[in-house]
Amino acid sequence: MHRPDDRPEPNRWRALWVTLVAGFMSLLDVTIVAVALPSLQRELHASAASVQWVVSGYALTFALSLVTAGRIGDAFGRRRVFLAALAAFVVFSAAAGAAPGIGLLVAARLAQGVAAGSLAPQNSALIQQLFRGAERGRAFGLFGATVGVSSAVGPVVGGAILALAGPQGWRWIFYVNVPVGVLAFLLGLRLLPRVAPGVRGRLDPVGVALLGAGILAVMLPLVLAEAGGVRRTWWLFPAGLLILLAFARWERRVARRGGAPLLDPALLTETRGYAAGAGLGALYFVGFSGVWLVFALFFQNGLGFSPLMSGLAVTPFAVGSAAAAAVAGRLVERLGRLLTVWGLAAVMAGLGTTALVLWLAPSGHAAWFAAPALLVGGLGSGCVISPNITMTLRDVPVRMAGAAGGALQTGQRLGAAVGTAALPGLFYLTLEATHRDYHEAMALSVGSGVAAMLCALAVAVLDRRRDRDGRGRRPPEASHRHTHAERG
Repeated sequence: MHRPDDRPEPNRWRALWVTLVAGFMSLLDVTIVAVALPSLQRELHASAASVQWVVSGYALTFALSLVTAGRIGDAFGRRRVFLAALAAFVVFSAAAGAAPGIGLLVAARLAQGVAAGSLAPQNSALIQQLFRGAERGRAFGLFGATVGVSSAVGPVVGGAILALAGPQGWRWIFYVNVPVGVLAFLLGLRLLPRVAPGVRGRLDPVGVALLGAGILAVMLPLVLAEAGGVRRTWWLFPAGLLILLAFARWERRVARRGGAPLLDPALLTETRGYAAGAGLGALYFVGFSGVWLVFALFFQNGLGFSPLMSGLAVTPFAVGSAAAAAVAGRLVERLGRLLTVWGLAAVMAGLGTTALVLWLAPSGHAAWFAAPALLVGGLGSGCVISPNITMTLRDVPVRMAGAAGGALQTGQRLGAAVGTAALPGLFYLTLEATHRDYHEAMALSVGSGVAAMLCALAVAVLDRRRDRDGRGRRPPEASHRHTHAERG
């Protein structure tokens, strides 16, 4: 039921933890499967190209679902969409674990990606809906920590499950979602508030079709990159950009006519900080997502580490990211965009130093020597992801929070797709050119990821300068005033 006043929801913090657990599972599944691909391929007698779809297919359908699912949550209720998506995620996780062959496994992973993409925008939208003022910054800090840590610890968790579960360990990478997901579902039924939808009216089917086709055209060559997909399907990039331009024109037309667009153009043109934050997030995830695959290739193939040891080698980054994200959520209201400027500088310095140390240090002790630099990089990352999410979404009207959160995460997924295709691709090219010099290949690839972060830093500095100039600025308290209509 709709709350009769503006009092805060009493179960808001417990409800937040339910959504964070579900969000952690869905984001963890982007990276956790990578370490299991060799054993999975052996057991199912699958080709390398088909096995790649276990990872890339999930990422593709995840990205395709985000904006549409966010808009559905805005229209029909975030609690309802969250619980339905969580139930589907549990069912398809079990189906993936039980799959007898590669075809059914890929099908289950595609469906699992749709469910995960439907979950993700409800998380940020529920934070917008349930929290106000400084509490919202702390809640987004925890959400940002979840996003950052889930990506960084995937190899660690995957390696640990494989080490503990034996030959059938890859199946438990999927099965582990079932008990956690069932518990989260039961708690969600009890704790998530029943609030009226924020945006009435039918969906925008033309917008859904155009956005889906555009994202598919841009991402498909990237997810097929390891099988030479970019060379064969490069023409999809310009086609996708044209479709996305047509989507933007269509959405402006729907908005001018007083309809309910899938993604309101006012988010980019009139909502303070949204366009800059979305661009910064996409650029950051190019480097952030790609370097973990490069480190895994370097440690396992170059230095002979086991999957578990490879994951443990980058644990200092995950620890630093989690610690900094929780604190950064409390500082973002005071420091604003300056916090992300400092964070980007720190993560660039940390990863750049890590690449240099791993290049020069003795192989047997390389992970130990790199640990302090990775910790610094993690502390910086924690000051980037969660504050950027807060500053990007804090002025978004609650009635559009789902679609806005979905679009923000779509940009991050696109950036991640570029990074996970480009940086390992550069790694392999450098190996060929240098007669398998793993150290040089790692250093060049990680350095390229840092260069993408430098572009994100430029966006942050420009946005910080706009804040200081005061152009387009709203009174600080304005971002926390919402009508009853927005709270729905």
